[in-house]
Amino acid sequence: MNRILISMMDGMDEPVWFNNIEPYVNELLKKLDFDGEEISILFCNDEMIQQLNKQYRQIDSATDVLSFENGEEYEDEEGSWKSMGDIVISLETLPKNAAYFEIDENSELKRLLLHGLLHLNGMDHYEEHIEKGVAPECEMLVLQEKILSEFSGYKLM
Repeated sequence: MNRILISMMDGMDEPVWFNNIEPYVNELLKKLDFDGEEISILFCNDEMIQQLNKQYRQIDSATDVLSFENGEEYEDEEGSWKSMGDIVISLETLPKNAAYFEIDENSELKRLLLHGLLHLNGMDHYEEHIEKGVAPECEMLVLQEKILSEFSGYKLM
């Protein structure tokens, strides 16, 4: 069992698909053999993610997804947990990415969530990024694309 905490930035309304996130992330966690993990996911706008990107990565621009690893362990009445960390996704950048990759927003949201989870698992793609029409080479992005193909029929939005 995993614990997934999902929230919206203050002032933003929950999208109609908001409740579909937890079941999808749970399926991804099963696929990745995670158990007893706690993950926090925050949906925000470009302004907030730009501030976080500048503060933590010294990059003064908006991005699509940020991950912040934690790794702390704790126990409560429900069991033992490992806090994997936080994933932050900009809902303003998501449609821009979808347009660039010529995919629907549902597919892009699935990619961003998986991408964040892989980062929380300690994986990195360094300077390589997913590019339209270019097959990824690094382990993280190859795994990401493999898993996404297995979840191609999964509907979030």
